[in-house]
Amino acid sequence: MRAARFHEYGGVETLVVEQVPDPRPGPGEVRVRVAAAGVNPVDWKVRSGVIREVLPVDLPAIPGRDAVGVVDGTGPGVEGVSVGDRVFGLGGLTGATAELAVLSAWAHAPARWTDEEAAGAALVAVTALGGLNALGPLRGRTLLVEGAAGGVGSAAVEFAVARGATVIGTAGERNHAFLTSLGALPTTYGPGLADRVAALAPDGVDLALDTAASGSLADLVALVGDPARVSTVADHAGAHRLGVRVADARNDSALLAEAASLGGQGLFTPRVERVYPLDRIAEAHAYAERGHTRGKVVVRV
Repeated sequence: MRAARFHEYGGVETLVVEQVPDPRPGPGEVRVRVAAAGVNPVDWKVRSGVIREVLPVDLPAIPGRDAVGVVDGTGPGVEGVSVGDRVFGLGGLTGATAELAVLSAWAHAPARWTDEEAAGAALVAVTALGGLNALGPLRGRTLLVEGAAGGVGSAAVEFAVARGATVIGTAGERNHAFLTSLGALPTTYGPGLADRVAALAPDGVDLALDTAASGSLADLVALVGDPARVSTVADHAGAHRLGVRVADARNDSALLAEAASLGGQGLFTPRVERVYPLDRIAEAHAYAERGHTRGKVVVRV
């Protein structure tokens, strides 16, 4: 099969497209013929080596953690999915940006999602839902989402709105109309946040979710009054210091099924900013690495 790979840690110039052996699904895994794969911040961090002390990989490695495709094989013990089904999901830390990929968590992709949308859904969904689940019930509560225009943040807004929360989202002014379209009340981040939030929510904010790691955790704790009512998916060091809840992305098929159900109802649409062909994988990584994307970068395979 053709796949993107890097043979050493480094910049985008280390990425090449080449022929590699086909992967085989193990127990509880499925193999898909990939239509498209997502590009996530963890992908370029792994490739560059900046997190190799925490998350080392065997080289050469195929970048990518989430993908969408048609199932073409299953491992022992797999139930509820058949060869020919279109699914989206997550594999290991690497392996998705290839013609064939092995997934350990998956759900059937809603028919209303394009391949590009489905490719960008899995990791943002489990990350956002994990962060929200750490906060408990949302119905009737006011939630502040810090970094609401990004891939995880925008997914969190839609999930929280679907669960009955009033959502305030922080983003730059150019993204305020976007947040309004998702059902959030937009405001800018940075100094003076407490005053701006008070104007939008005179009765106060019940909960807060940080998706940005912008150094605002202490402000979020002050806004809600209790570190136990704040969660972060991005700022582990700040969370440890302040007693804030931390939610890590897990390969959880139940969370993916929840995201797919909401997607099928039109309540969650994965946001895609740019799409690149496999042969331009280096450009896709370079763009994603610049940050400040609205939604996901996707590679069509």
